[in-house]
This record gives sequence, C-alpha cells and structure tokens, in this order.
Amino acid sequence: MPVLSHQQRNNIILVSIIVLGCFLLYALSAIFSAILGAIVLYVMFRPLYLSITEKRGWNKGLSALVIIVLSLFAIVIPFLLLSILVINKIISFKSNTLPIESWVDKIDMYTSEYMNQPRFAEDTLHKLGTYAADLFPSLLGSAANIILTLLVMYFILYFMLAELREFEAGLLRYAPFSEQHALKFAMALRNATYSNVLGQGIISLVQGVLLANGFWIVGIPDAIFWGVIATFISFLPVVGAPTLSIPAGIYLMLLGRTWAGIGIMAYGLLFIGNLDHVLRMVINKRIANTHPIISIIGVFIGIPLFGILGLVFGPVLLSYFILMTEIYQTNRLAADRLERIRTVPGE
Repeated sequence: MPVLSHQQRNNIILVSIIVLGCFLLYALSAIFSAILGAIVLYVMFRPLYLSITEKRGWNKGLSALVIIVLSLFAIVIPFLLLSILVINKIISFKSNTLPIESWVDKIDMYTSEYMNQPRFAEDTLHKLGTYAADLFPSLLGSAANIILTLLVMYFILYFMLAELREFEAGLLRYAPFSEQHALKFAMALRNATYSNVLGQGIISLVQGVLLANGFWIVGIPDAIFWGVIATFISFLPVVGAPTLSIPAGIYLMLLGRTWAGIGIMAYGLLFIGNLDHVLRMVINKRIANTHPIISIIGVFIGIPLFGILGLVFGPVLLSYFILMTEIYQTNRLAADRLERIRTVPGE
C-alpha cells in the first residue's frame, strides 16, 4: 500500500477543512444575522471601548457590558419600536379603521381620468402591504427568535470586546494575506461599516425627521408614521424621503389644498432632496464614501436574506466582498511579480 506524500496529506486536510467549513456555515445560517450584527457593532464601538479601557483604565468586562447596554438603548430598542410602529400602522390600514379608503378612491379617480390607471392607488397599497410584510419577517414571527438573535449577537460581541487584543491577534495570525494587507483590509472594513451604517443612518434619520415635520405642518395624518417610513426608505439612494412628498402633494390637491400640495412637494423635492446631497458630501468626507450602486444592489441582496435589516446588512456585506476581492487581486499580482523575479535567467 503506497504511503501518502506530505503534499497529499495536506490536500486531504484542506479538503476536509473546506467540507467542514461549508457544513458549519450551513449550520450557522440561522444566526448569521446575529454574527454580522456583532461584527458591525464591534467595528462601530471599538474606538469607544479602547478609549474607556486603555485611556481611562476601566475594567475590560465592565467596559464591554457598558457598550452592550449603550448599543441596546441607542440602536436596538429604538429600531424595534419603530418597526413595531410601522407594522401596527400597516395592520390598521388593512382593517380600514383610518380614512385611507377615501384617499385611495380619490387618487384612483385622478389616475383613472388622467393616467388611464383606474386601480393605481389600490394596487400600489396592496403591493406595499405585501412588501412590508416580507420586509419585517423577524418581527412578525415569534418574539423568541428576536430574543435568541439578540442574545447570540451580544454574547459574541462581549467576547470580541473583552478579549479585543487577543481576538485581533488571532485574526492577523490566521488571515489568508500578509499583515500589511490585513491592516489595510481592517481600515477599509471600518470605513465601509461607518459609511453604510453610521453615515447612511444619520442621513436617513435627518430625512425622516424633516419629512415628518413637513407633513405635520401641512396637516398630513400620521406624520410620525410617514417619517419612520421615510427613514427606512432613505437607505435607498435616489429614492429617499423626497419621493413620499409626491403622493402627499397629490393627496392635498385632491382635497382642494392646491398650494399646500405644491408646497409639500417643493419642500420634499427641493429642500430635503438638496439637503440630502449636502449631507452625503459632508459625511463622505469625514467618514467614507460608498458608491450608490453598492447601496442599491446591496439592499436588493440584503432584504431577501435579512428582512428590514437588509437595508443595512446588504450594502455592508457587498462592501466586504468587494474589499476581499481587492485584497485577493493585490496578493495575486504580488505573487506573480515574485514568480517572475524568481524565473529571471541568471537569478
């Protein structure tokens, strides 16, 4: 019986690692959003953690718990409450407890007369309701799934922070590229996370607040609800909050408030729209720049996988993939140059 060579043994081990890795990825798919959420929170809160542990001398475990509580009250709980608000309002729309039926009839009359689409508003509302139900699957499901995801996410985040130096040293040790490229990747990873989460989050929040204020001033019902909707859709470049001012303006015109309708459309398209461009330029200079194409494609990738969280996780994942591809390309070119140097005659 022939004895396996050292290279053959390594190949067998490599194949076994790949097979087991694929199996583990499949097994962990149910908590993938928790893992990705822990990574995002780690990148965002790492500077604060280092500041309170290394500069102020706080205990590492206590500092990690403080970060967890801070992120819970600053990000997770507000997000859950806003999502529940959207779901409850959509349910109230479907039960016709609000005068939305009369609004739909008026818009359908207008689109039937001038656009030859007699069921435009009704069909649009139905599609939006279906889309929203698909967008919030984790919240429409059992609360146990939400609690489990949060527990796993914060369990991972705690040890990533409490053992930060050991964790990062291990990443450098097992990274499939050089330390120089690993550090470069870490910096690009931080910039991509800040741009997609922090930068886009600030822009979306500002747009939602401004639109809610505008709707409240002109008397649009449920201004806060529409502000929350604007905050969510503002994660989509080009679309954003200004688009909601168009149906609002049409609705006011149908009520005979022509100038109010023109005013809210001008407020949304001109003021909020231009302010959006200014905010993006300012934030991109201070944080990082994510191309709008990455944001759009990332959202369409993320929503089927993560629901409403895909608005954030989709662009982040796509940015990470592009960064990995760039690092791989750099490594391959470096290896090719080294190979050419070794094969030069006379060397």
